[in-house]
Amino acid sequence: MSTPPPDPERLAHAADAQLRAADVSRLPGVVAGVTTADETVHLGAAGPITTDAVLALYSVTKSLTATVALQLVDDGVLDLDAPAARYEPRLADVAVLDGFDDDGTPQLRAPLRAPTTRQLLTHTAGFAYTFFDADFTRVARALGLPDVATGTVESLGTTLMSDPGTRWEYGTNLDWVGLVVEGVTGRRLGDVMTERLLAPLGMSDTAFARDADALARVAPLHARMPDGAFKALRIPTAPDTPPVDMGGQGLYSTVGDLLRFLRMWLRGGRTDDGEPLLRPETARAATRNQLGTLRVTALPGVDPRRTLDAEFFPGIAKGWNLLAMTNERDAPTGRRAGSYGWAGLANVYFWVDPAGGVAGAWATQVFPFADPIAMGAALDFETAVYRALPG
Repeated sequence: MSTPPPDPERLAHAADAQLRAADVSRLPGVVAGVTTADETVHLGAAGPITTDAVLALYSVTKSLTATVALQLVDDGVLDLDAPAARYEPRLADVAVLDGFDDDGTPQLRAPLRAPTTRQLLTHTAGFAYTFFDADFTRVARALGLPDVATGTVESLGTTLMSDPGTRWEYGTNLDWVGLVVEGVTGRRLGDVMTERLLAPLGMSDTAFARDADALARVAPLHARMPDGAFKALRIPTAPDTPPVDMGGQGLYSTVGDLLRFLRMWLRGGRTDDGEPLLRPETARAATRNQLGTLRVTALPGVDPRRTLDAEFFPGIAKGWNLLAMTNERDAPTGRRAGSYGWAGLANVYFWVDPAGGVAGAWATQVFPFADPIAMGAALDFETAVYRALPG
């Protein structure tokens, strides 16, 4: 028996009611929305923020970069299973951490195999983040790597925490995928993404650099203080000039634009006008779990200024497709098995549920990631949406 389609009015009412009922006094504003495969049915804001606020997406960027890479696969110019160094020569220099000597110097060795773009897309290439991996923090300090927040290629490093293909570890993999895209096309990632993805979807508020108009609508980032209050961080006054378009973290956007992107995936890779941005078979393959016997694991909050310990749906097996985390069983919120979703460091969350015919996004701008107030409100919003679905 097929699942009845979502009722747009019922979805919109449930989402709006939850957003209004939630206690957002302990958050610096929330923007949230829901889309079906046909249209955005709800876009709302609560607290000192507007629905057109420009947000730092952080790791939500990864799913858009992955989509552009898949378009290059469709073009026949990118082989996901070839060594990624074919397209980005700096990846030929990767080495695997093999421990530390007595004075803390990292001991490195050659990897057993070269990382592929598929492994970069699925976070099985071996790259890590300092704020989720204590050993990589030691490596970064010993090698003098800049902080990844600097947005430079040098900050990515070329040290792997494990041999490619042997375990799932969340890290800078998609920043490297962005560089692979640039190696294939000979153009900056942002230019390729705008032409092939953002413009066809009408995502005019999404970019790697904020111009004057975007800065006028920017939602300030905040830090949660020890007493539970939050402190606004400095807002830039001049347009951004990023040295690199960081494919794993660098985009700014609005929730309205993000819903357009999620809707494209609900539509199997097509725009609202029916224009195919991906081949149907590519879209289907991209949304299947790619990890085999490996599993997504909890993220330890090594740097509590940036992130607390984090795990979505503890006790449920989780994989990773070519875009985001998959849940292999129905989740407590109502998210159906085979759905996928992820988040950004400033507590921006999204999910796509092809079986349920619904996708949603919930966003604020506060550190650390997995802030209990923010994450709890995001999951409550998702739960309210599912309670409004038929069946």
